[in-house]
Amino acid sequence: MKSKLRIGNGYDVHLLAPGLRLVLGGIELSHTKGCVAHSDGDVVIHALCDALLGALSLGDIGHHFPDTAPEFKGIDSKILLERSYKLVLEKGYKLVNADITILLQRPKMAPYIEEMRKSLAQTLSKVDIRYSCDIEDISIKATTTEGAGFVGREEGVAVYAVVLTEKICE
Repeated sequence: MKSKLRIGNGYDVHLLAPGLRLVLGGIELSHTKGCVAHSDGDVVIHALCDALLGALSLGDIGHHFPDTAPEFKGIDSKILLERSYKLVLEKGYKLVNADITILLQRPKMAPYIEEMRKSLAQTLSKVDIRYSCDIEDISIKATTTEGAGFVGREEGVAVYAVVLTEKICE
């Protein structure tokens, strides 16, 4: 008998550069630096997509949405999240909850966390209303690295995501 629960883990990192947009968790933040990326560079969503895909052994975000494909140039990562979650639902599973940790020196994330949680829950809920996602199902935490490493030097941002999925019983 196959398990009714599946866990997925995701990780993403992007370099930061002056003058670019900083999009995290589906919202744009005001900052002097943004992510260097083929898409909009939303590392929160990219890590979440990898966690969702990984939970069902569906590969990774690069497999489904390669950064060499012109159709993904500048794409809103919420579209990638919708497509990733659709693949999870097609395998007969739904999201139970997600736990996401952002590693970023600046800007401080506390003022943005609730808006990010809402954005992610709304994006996931759009895929199939029968398996809507509540804001309580999305946890986002943030930390600095106390000045250590590429995150501490404000050269990049990293995100870890873990999800729990459950077999849909119909």
